[in-house]
Amino acid sequence: MQTVKSRPDVHAHGHHAHPAVVQPKKAALLKRMNRIEGQVRGVAKMVEEDRYCVDVLTQISAIQSALDALAIQLLENHTNGCVRAAIKSGNGEAAVEELMAVVKRFGR
Repeated sequence: MQTVKSRPDVHAHGHHAHPAVVQPKKAALLKRMNRIEGQVRGVAKMVEEDRYCVDVLTQISAIQSALDALAIQLLENHTNGCVRAAIKSGNGEAAVEELMAVVKRFGR
């Protein structure tokens, strides 16, 4: 029996289309994102109310930390799910290359 590897479609803007993913711990991720969204709205309100710059910057720093933690969780999910599955199916090289490109974005 011949195995056919599917090639992801390429969208007009150059990005590859990937299969739908069932996100593990989706509820916890969404709760975290909603909290971050609330923090961002809070910072907008602080700016609107002409709050002290250092207080605004402190909140922005907290948002950045929360986004970093969210990104690490998603990266862990991706590695343990998508990358692991790609390796098992023989598509590991491309998955690892993609993973490393994503990791490099966080090293800037």
